[in-house]
Amino acid sequence: MNEKITLAIIGGSGLYNMPGLADSKEFDLETPFGKPSAPVVVGTLEEQRVAFLARHGIGHHIMPTEVNYRANIYALKMLGAEQVVSISACGSLREDYAPGHIVIPDQLFDNTKGRARTFFGEGMVAHIGTADPFCQALSVQLEKAVAQTGATVHTGGAFITIEGPRFSTKAESNTYRAWGMSIIGMTTSPEAFLAREAEMCYAVMAHVTDYDVWHVSEAPVTVEMVIQILNQNTTVAQQAICNLARSLPAKRVCKCESALADALITNPSVIPAETRKKLDLLVKKYLK
Repeated sequence: MNEKITLAIIGGSGLYNMPGLADSKEFDLETPFGKPSAPVVVGTLEEQRVAFLARHGIGHHIMPTEVNYRANIYALKMLGAEQVVSISACGSLREDYAPGHIVIPDQLFDNTKGRARTFFGEGMVAHIGTADPFCQALSVQLEKAVAQTGATVHTGGAFITIEGPRFSTKAESNTYRAWGMSIIGMTTSPEAFLAREAEMCYAVMAHVTDYDVWHVSEAPVTVEMVIQILNQNTTVAQQAICNLARSLPAKRVCKCESALADALITNPSVIPAETRKKLDLLVKKYLK
């Protein structure tokens, strides 16, 4: 592509397309890690080129465990996207984060079990820094964009990712609360970590759909409950993305674009040619 993509959106449950994209094109990509969940749609929004990818596929046929997170992030990188906003449904583990609210988390706890968590391996090792797993600069911009819609938005909180596809037991939910987790979902890990390895800014717009199963005076979470809140919040999400596209600075002001600078540990001379080719898009500038 010759056009610069300002922003990429990964839509989760309830948001499978991005209305308002003008002059759109569809890219059916193949990556070294397989095909992404769906074709990536690129169009103009608020005079910016924006990419959209449906995380669970068209029609929501891909389970959280089955999502090819590496292919999704790699495909967006292939298109030149530098900043990614994930739109996710989540359960609340706090009384003050109520259904219908939106959370921009600042921490992440990976409690998944069977997912590919890194682009690296096969002869090349990288130890990426993820003390602060979300881009602070993008998260601040995202919070402002959501606040402009009039929705109730909270900044901060730890987002725990579980394997799914089932919802938690009460024992699990209460344990996560005891650990200090704020919200719970099924897709942010390893997506956030892969975005960091790809040197992309990454932030989450998490839509609270329920109180998980811990709240004694609220009904346990159901799919119907999740979809009802997401349908209510779809307009908010779309307007917030428009606000964000309108306000994003032309140049990134964070360190995400150099996240691999001190992460690669393998001597270039021993990296297999096939692996080097596979990861060229990510590491070329560091392997002279």
